[in-house]
Amino acid sequence: MAEPSEWQKRITGEWHGRPSLFDATGTWCGYEDIRRSSVFENGVTTYYMDGGLTGGGPLAGQFRLGAPFAFGVKDADDNRVYTGPDFYGTGQPYGSFVDSHYYGPGWQVDLNTWNQILPDGQTQVYSSVLYQGWSVVGCFNGVYTRSHDHDENPQTQARVADFLAAETRRGPVPHIMPTKQAGAYAGSVELWGADQKLRGTVDIRLALEPVDLLHTRRTITWSGALNRTATAVARRDGNRLFHEGPEVWGNAIAFGRAAFGSLHFTDVVKVKTREVLIDAEPGMSAGKQLAVVYELFDGNVLDGVMHGLLEWEDAA
Repeated sequence: MAEPSEWQKRITGEWHGRPSLFDATGTWCGYEDIRRSSVFENGVTTYYMDGGLTGGGPLAGQFRLGAPFAFGVKDADDNRVYTGPDFYGTGQPYGSFVDSHYYGPGWQVDLNTWNQILPDGQTQVYSSVLYQGWSVVGCFNGVYTRSHDHDENPQTQARVADFLAAETRRGPVPHIMPTKQAGAYAGSVELWGADQKLRGTVDIRLALEPVDLLHTRRTITWSGALNRTATAVARRDGNRLFHEGPEVWGNAIAFGRAAFGSLHFTDVVKVKTREVLIDAEPGMSAGKQLAVVYELFDGNVLDGVMHGLLEWEDAA
């Protein structure tokens, strides 16, 4: 391949992060200190990942790196094929979001990784849900920032250090929406078809009306390239969420700030979701920014992918 793919162009440079590790129950276990890059040279793409695990509890022996990861990528705009030796599988780009499914022999897990670059082009929201067969055994997730001159520029080093300090505070924070303040997360996101072609933009408004400390009435409104409004009462039980109708049914589990859900409307539409409270801090602040990914299914067939960033608005 003479030129890198569009996704490869989006991820040039080095990405710095401190994703948190959670066990299958959603219990926070530790941090993964990572510097990673995906380099296109002489028509060949190689992915590099260097770092180590801080903490980890019983999972430490499985997920601590014994050596830096490096693996080949067959880079293309329709499929990114990971050719080993550290990971084998594929990833499908939808604009600035990639949904990847692959196996890591060193970690001995199957992974479903979602990488979402936010509109600033410099921030990446990352998660890897880890599987043994069909059973979840853990999850890594966090936020990355990009650099091009980290090793030479003291200002870049200071910026990255401040970012990593923020991620250290925010990594273990639970995903809890406002429980007493009504308002909405709102913004414009991209809608991509299953054919990986842009269909247009969708204005999303996720209105939250707290009922009590554990129940919230959620009304989701999509308008633009896709139109729908539906309401459900969401019940929180620790880090588990339940959407109990009347127009949306399903559940979710949160690993720190990131909630992973499966929603069913009252027609043939199903939605696989990830909602990440980007700037949630310890204490009682849910944060002002919510990064969302919604994979839309017509029955059991993928139809489209919506992704973007929503901002909090207090109710008038």
